[in-house]
Amino acid sequence: MLKPGDQAPTFTLLSSEGKKVSLRDFKGKKVILYFYPKDNTSGCTKEACSFQNNIALLKKKGLVVLGVSADSVESHAKFAAKYGLQFPLLSDEAKEVLKAYHVWKEKSMYGRKFMGIERTTYVIDEKGNVSHVFPRVKVDGHVEELLTIVQGKAV
Repeated sequence: MLKPGDQAPTFTLLSSEGKKVSLRDFKGKKVILYFYPKDNTSGCTKEACSFQNNIALLKKKGLVVLGVSADSVESHAKFAAKYGLQFPLLSDEAKEVLKAYHVWKEKSMYGRKFMGIERTTYVIDEKGNVSHVFPRVKVDGHVEELLTIVQGKAV
């Protein structure tokens, strides 16, 4: 797992709009980089909608939101359109970025083991360094927790 102070691994991925998005594009800005398992599933939909419901406030605080999963660009485009998401969803079908950020892990459900994305959020500072790490994110209250941290208050 990356730690606060580590240089955030750079990447370029295709977005839900079919555009190339690079972490370098946001140098000088704070980035909320959140990794989620799958488009159109209950927890992931709730998380994406929570970011969307707070997007104006997040932008006002100078934050950029980027969502990443292994779903295709087409899947992301449908998901973003269905819920009116106004931030990029990035497709990492090759799982290179997922591995670089240490979120591609062995998971277990009903006794069956499989590889998947562990819901994780990184906050990356203006210089491209990790400032905060939230492993195994619980969706309820997560965006509010991020806003509290960005405002400089303890959690």
